[in-house]
Amino acid sequence: MEIKYNNDGLVPAIIQDATTKNVLMLGYMNEEAYQKTLESKKVTFFSRSKQRLWTKGEESGHFLNLVDIKNDCDKDTLLIQANPVGPTCHTGSDTCWNEDNSQSFGFLSQLEEVIKNRKENADSETSYVASLFKKGINKIAQKVGEEAVEVVIEAKDNNDDLFLEESADLLFHYLILLQAKGYTLEDITKVLQKRHK
Repeated sequence: MEIKYNNDGLVPAIIQDATTKNVLMLGYMNEEAYQKTLESKKVTFFSRSKQRLWTKGEESGHFLNLVDIKNDCDKDTLLIQANPVGPTCHTGSDTCWNEDNSQSFGFLSQLEEVIKNRKENADSETSYVASLFKKGINKIAQKVGEEAVEVVIEAKDNNDDLFLEESADLLFHYLILLQAKGYTLEDITKVLQKRHK
């Protein structure tokens, strides 16, 4: 891989969690750090403050296990995907931006939080979600079954709008069922990842 190092012989290296896709930190590599990373499969930087190679985790044990390295379009910035062992930041935080490195599914994760909040805090008289939780697991499971049948029916017709609407209803009610059983999308993802291996 061609890498354009700067005048100090360094290239910025953005570290991204290979699973969650969250950015963990930014470091700098020289040619020797890059080669050591490839050989050891542990992300290694050139420490500008210590003026030496520094393998992340060499003291803490919180290594960054190499998964992949990509170069950007200008060949002057690396994107390194890694599996972190423990927190990445020296402060003990998951990331150097003091963020949680948990899996996110974008809007679906936000929707899971809304469902959880309504389950725990909303009035069943005013909240559809809270009313389903109040009726119990049998009613929630029944709703998932009803929505699944409606998806199948719409899949056989030619109205794409109705198919998408029913699909959204099914996914929404499935998220409610997961919460009722004490699980999240992340739990389902783990099962699928195991099967994929």
